[in-house]
Amino acid sequence: MVRGSGAALRRYGTFIDDLRLYVRGGTGGMGYPRLGGEGGRGGDVYFVAQERTTLKSVKNRYPQKRIVAGTGANSSVRALKGEKGKDCEVHVPPGISILDDDGKQIGEVNAAGERFLAARGGLGGSLATNFLPSKGQKRILHLDLKLIADVGLVGFPNAGKSSLLSKISHAKPEIANYAFTTIQPELGKIMYADYKQILVADLPGLIEGAHANKGMGHKFLKHVERTKHLLLVVDISGFQLSTKTRFRTAFETILLLTKELEQYKEELLTKPALLAINKMDLPCAKDNLNELMKQLQNPQDSLHLLQEEVIPENTLKFRDIIPISTYTGEGIDELKACVRKSLDEETEQENAEYRKKKLLLLQTSGEQKHRG
Repeated sequence: MVRGSGAALRRYGTFIDDLRLYVRGGTGGMGYPRLGGEGGRGGDVYFVAQERTTLKSVKNRYPQKRIVAGTGANSSVRALKGEKGKDCEVHVPPGISILDDDGKQIGEVNAAGERFLAARGGLGGSLATNFLPSKGQKRILHLDLKLIADVGLVGFPNAGKSSLLSKISHAKPEIANYAFTTIQPELGKIMYADYKQILVADLPGLIEGAHANKGMGHKFLKHVERTKHLLLVVDISGFQLSTKTRFRTAFETILLLTKELEQYKEELLTKPALLAINKMDLPCAKDNLNELMKQLQNPQDSLHLLQEEVIPENTLKFRDIIPISTYTGEGIDELKACVRKSLDEETEQENAEYRKKKLLLLQTSGEQKHRG
């Protein structure tokens, strides 16, 4: 347990969020020309959503990333109609998009038990085919995990995201005083005292121009898309990637992060967002915070002083702004409470909308029966 927080975090470590697979339906069975017998159809390949399954477990089960269903039985004197080949059911996590090799989405499985026919088996040999069987359908498919976490930590390199993850948790991400220590998302679970669990993803650091696929741009932004809430982490003293790039104040950093998200996909700005202002233990942090809060309350007053390249079309609305220090632990408990509150409110809102829709459907069907 993390002292005083009623919450701990279990480390998930590395994980896979997309997987490329070769799938092939089984070949049909041979027909029996002398007696007009028909071979069995080849087996089919299905993706079946199952709780507590990961893409990593799929990869471990099929290390060659090659999945082939069973061959149909040949027709014989004993069984003129050959038996169908064995189907192959591949268990995948719920919330998967299935894409073809051109990147076009051809299906999805969202809830446990949902099935997707990935490759159809070939027909058995019959009179129509001169008793020769056909091969099964073969495809290269990509499984893409749509949602990886409840909360995604978003920020420029060195904002303190990895330190924050280790502070709100027992996770041990790599932490160092140079940019890009996180090169792939790191997952951890906040475990609250009442057994509530919140999955947090520390995402690789964003850089200016990420929307144009600079750095790890698109891969990073794809991960952001897959989190329910955004938690922006900003260094109160500002940010500079290298001596060759411009220094950005905390306010400019927030605007730039917003702009990168917006230019990649505008809908990202509709996600519920929180703002953690880190490194409050540094000298002048309090003065910088006062200045930043004024700028955030009236952004229009400061925008005319900035270059156009940092100004987004729309601004992110933060549900809470929490000053923190991952070094001293200041504000960490408050941050965890805010994350929990924000997710609970969102769930309640979704439930209320669902109840409203259900009521409307009942009323509509009741009216139709009444008319009938």
